[in-house]
Amino acid sequence: MDQVKENNTVKVNYTGKLSDGQIFDSSEGREPLEFTLGQGQLIPGFEKGVIDMKLNEKKTITIAKEEAYGDVNPALIQEVSKSDLPEDMTPAVGMGLVSKTEDGRETNLLVVEVKDETIVLDANHPLAGKDLIFDLEVVGIK
Repeated sequence: MDQVKENNTVKVNYTGKLSDGQIFDSSEGREPLEFTLGQGQLIPGFEKGVIDMKLNEKKTITIAKEEAYGDVNPALIQEVSKSDLPEDMTPAVGMGLVSKTEDGRETNLLVVEVKDETIVLDANHPLAGKDLIFDLEVVGIK
């Protein structure tokens, strides 16, 4: 197997960066990322970037936000009363919180603003609204 195709299981070393060069994720120092193409395990742009790569090939791809985590959704940014928080919590900008949805799923929230009586929470993915750059190296194909 010398070229990555749909339904192949591949191993990839990667470094993910923002357009300003800030690294947000990397497999360096860890096992390569292993996934099966076409299973929807990763963002669409990452899978598309790996298709047709050869074993040991390296390349850099840029993934538009639409092929990554999409635009920031304003409906996922909400202001809530501090009285809705546990009494022992002192919210701060940048603090991560976890909330349960009505159907029991957990949602990650980020405190983006603290006001006198309320806080503003953002449930968007931290990389929403951003184009992503990945340095890729295919190290296994099966």
